[in-house]
Amino acid sequence: MRVVLNKARLARRAQVANLASVGGMVALLAGVIVPLFLPQLGQIAPLVVILGGIIISMVGIYQANRWVRKPRPEEQLGKALKGLDDKYVLYHYPAGLPCDHLLLTPGGVVNLETVNLAGQFTYQNKRWSERMTFGRALRSIVEERLGDPTKSALAVQRNLTEQLTALTGEAVAVKPLIIFTHTNVELELEPGGPVPVHTLSKLKKQVSIDGPRLSPAAYEAIAGFFEKAVKG
Repeated sequence: MRVVLNKARLARRAQVANLASVGGMVALLAGVIVPLFLPQLGQIAPLVVILGGIIISMVGIYQANRWVRKPRPEEQLGKALKGLDDKYVLYHYPAGLPCDHLLLTPGGVVNLETVNLAGQFTYQNKRWSERMTFGRALRSIVEERLGDPTKSALAVQRNLTEQLTALTGEAVAVKPLIIFTHTNVELELEPGGPVPVHTLSKLKKQVSIDGPRLSPAAYEAIAGFFEKAVKG
């Protein structure tokens, strides 16, 4: 299996996280120290600076959790899919597409909708929920939210199906998968959901696509399209 990573996008996001974290700390220190030397500033201005520093720091921590903290989703997906032949190509963070991880296979495209959160998650009556502990409630301020991965995965499926069919002139199968990448996760799922949900340990067995294989021309067109989106 080949892996194509948008290193530039990953580096930019990590840089934003680092700058926001450092900028927030500088603002906090300035709000505390500067009034000691310039008491004429009063109390309002330092409080505004401190508040701004807190907000910027929280943004930096959120971005760091999303783009810096390891293990990274792309690393985990690569390990879980290791051993697939070279007709399988894993693309990470394509620009201009509404998804982060795509797997090109001989039979079509798999959209890997990842959730990198620890905890207990439930899908019932077409709704997602998570068991909210006190620690998770505190971390939710600076961590990603669960949201509705099913809705997101189906939206990506519709978008990609339309784009790839127009690109190739053929019917292209787009298979959505929701993958929980954190090792400490428990799932309670009602059967028959519109999008399969799995942990990393079961991912490799789920990426095959039933039906006719892509024609060589369609495969190459999609590969070029994804390659350009990741590296362009």
